[in-house]
Amino acid sequence: MEKRSPGRDTKDNMHVKFNNKDDVVERKKKYLTAKYGQHQMALIRKRLEVETWLFDSLQYLYSSDGSQDTGDEVDLDLDIMLDIEDESERRHFLEKLLVDAKRPRQDVNKFIVDCLAKAKTL
Repeated sequence: MEKRSPGRDTKDNMHVKFNNKDDVVERKKKYLTAKYGQHQMALIRKRLEVETWLFDSLQYLYSSDGSQDTGDEVDLDLDIMLDIEDESERRHFLEKLLVDAKRPRQDVNKFIVDCLAKAKTL
């Protein structure tokens, strides 16, 4: 029979391990993702496509040489525009907002027509 010292076995098993706060914070980072139905995802994708088109078109309208690099910014809130029920009021809202556009007026008018058409799809 092998002799073991009783103090050694109990000391080996009695370690206290403290967690580093950074490890705890990193381990607790969880991301919640929502699952949407197929119809809801189609609506989200459509809205995202319209917003991307708006962003690109506004950058074009406010650039003087046709490049995407512009210092001017215009804030077109799609929700505010969609809250306006009358199409002529929407057109007036867009015309007022785009007064300082650097592109020719025909480009601005085409943007307004396209924007009103896309708004009807949402």
